[in-house]
Amino acid sequence: MEITGLEGKVAVVTGAGRMRSIGRPIAVELARAGCDVVLTGTGRAPERYPADEQTAGWRDIDSVADEIRELGRTAIPVVSNVADADAVDRLVADTMERFGRVDIVVNNAGAARGEDRVPVVDLDIDVWRHVIDVNLHGSFLMSRAFARSFIAQGNGGSIVNISSVGGKMMAANTAAYSASKAGIHALTSAMASEMGRYGVRVNAVCPGVIDTYRLDDIGRGERWQQTLERIPLGRAGSGEDIANMVVYLCSDQGSWITGQLYTVDGGMLPNR
Repeated sequence: MEITGLEGKVAVVTGAGRMRSIGRPIAVELARAGCDVVLTGTGRAPERYPADEQTAGWRDIDSVADEIRELGRTAIPVVSNVADADAVDRLVADTMERFGRVDIVVNNAGAARGEDRVPVVDLDIDVWRHVIDVNLHGSFLMSRAFARSFIAQGNGGSIVNISSVGGKMMAANTAAYSASKAGIHALTSAMASEMGRYGVRVNAVCPGVIDTYRLDDIGRGERWQQTLERIPLGRAGSGEDIANMVVYLCSDQGSWITGQLYTVDGGMLPNR
């Protein structure tokens, strides 16, 4: 099957600056399929980069932008905060000023794992708010702002929210994260029903265990191997596995799909 319909389209991908990530391959594969890409990051300081990024001389969204340009597409790196409504509005304005249109929005930015992974009774309010603000509030602000552009343009569009199997498993000690992702599922379904009349499709992809920096806190030893044993296909996913689904959903071949929550997890969470 040949993926079509993405040549010359303009895509916005949030949280796209990490070297080992989901956002980077999404941005790169959309570019490979023909899109020009606006990619956002938080502007983190180099001293906060993981050791492998520092060793590689990684430059966050600027490095990803270089990869996209090597594919012959235009890349615009933008430092932005998805949880800030004014910053999101500026991102919309900058995108429209540069390209005059937008066709695809991928809400990938997410709060890092950390102090939120505790029982609810021990969960700090500020930690809860941060996870909800970035994951759920950020997806809402981005979707709301860019959906207005889609409607004004009158050419349809595609929003893909990067959620997680966590929003379906709702496991202990993940209340903030699970609530934020389950909220994304509700946002996806509601917006799909609202935006269909404008030719705008809204879907979510729910990754399972993906071998990225986000899981570095569990190491790659015995605990990692135990995690892999829970996956019927016997391996962790890659960012490219998620990118492939995103590209398909944004293409002509995915043009009759909306309101869906696709689990991409190697079979770890069947039938959900």
